[in-house]
Parts: sequence; structure tokens; C-alpha cells
Amino acid sequence: AKQAAVLPASKAFEYEKMRGSGAHMESVRRRMRKIVNSPSSVFISGETGTGKGVLARSIHYEGNRCDKPFIIINCANIPESLFESELFGYEAGAFTGALKTGKSGKMELAEGGTLFLDEISEMPMSMQAKLLSVLQDRQFEHVGGTKTITLNTRIISASNANIQQRIEEGRFRADLFYRLDVISIEILP
Repeated sequence: AKQAAVLPASKAFEYEKMRGSGAHMESVRRRMRKIVNSPSSVFISGETGTGKGVLARSIHYEGNRCDKPFIIINCANIPESLFESELFGYEAGAFTGALKTGKSGKMELAEGGTLFLDEISEMPMSMQAKLLSVLQDRQFEHVGGTKTITLNTRIISASNANIQQRIEEGRFRADLFYRLDVISIEILP
């Protein structure tokens, strides 16, 4: 008799959270299964509490990057002055208060895995330009560093805000959204 494959605990846990019924939820599941191994950026939209984070985790843990890190940045919770060092890391002595050893950023920690940028609509405009450059060139440097680091990370972003409205208001870069919204999934309430 053929045995059923046993999912690692983390994968089984995330898959079990993807509950819900109805045509829309089944459509979301089908779309997720099609894109889990894609290296393309994924943008998830939906109201607060609809499960955008659960979907992002499920995409990661169901795909071929499941044994690599899943790193989360909540863009609404990081002060603008710390955003660059949190995302890209920094070298020793890069600024007052920097650790003497330097620090790896979230992008570097997500190497080979997935970086989930939650509430991306809250990212400061100055960081949006830097993130766009990284997504275009697939490389970055630590703050205060000179060594180029190649980006081998899938980017999943999510927002509960109306991004098109933010673009029209000049609060979000259209060219960055174009890079983030390669694969789009909307979760309804």
C-alpha cells in the first residue's frame, strides 16, 4: 500500500490554517498551489483579519523554499530612521549606536527563502526608492558597507490599504508597486 506523505510540522500547521469555504476561497487555494514555487514577487491584498499573513506563510511552506527562512517585516511598526538598517543590515561603526560587530538585515536573513513585507503601504517613501533599486538589481549593500550582497529571496508583500489610491495621492511609488505586484492575490472579507 502506498503511504501518504507526511508534511513537516510547520507545513502541516500552516496548511491547516488555510480554512474557509466558498468559491473565492477555493480560487485562492488553487492560485496558491500554482504559484508556490514561482520566484516572482507576490502581492496580497485584503482587509485586516482576512488572513494575508497566513496565506503568505502557506505560500512559503508549501513551496520549494520551505526549508529556508520565512522572515517578516511589519512596515507599519518600524520607525523611518531605523528602516534601512533593519532591511539591509549595517556594518560596524555605520552610525552612532551601531553594534561593534555590525548586523545582518532582514533581506540577508531571508537568503534563499521568503521575505514577507506586511503593511507595505506604510513603508516610507525614502525606503520605497531603495527597495525598488534592490528589486531591479537583485543586490544591495549593508548601511555603511561596500560589499555587494546578491538577493536570492522571494518577496511577498501585503496591504489592507487601497494601493492605487495611495499612488494617486503620491504616497506610494507606482514603479515599486509594479515590481511587487507580479502575482496578485486578493482575499475577500
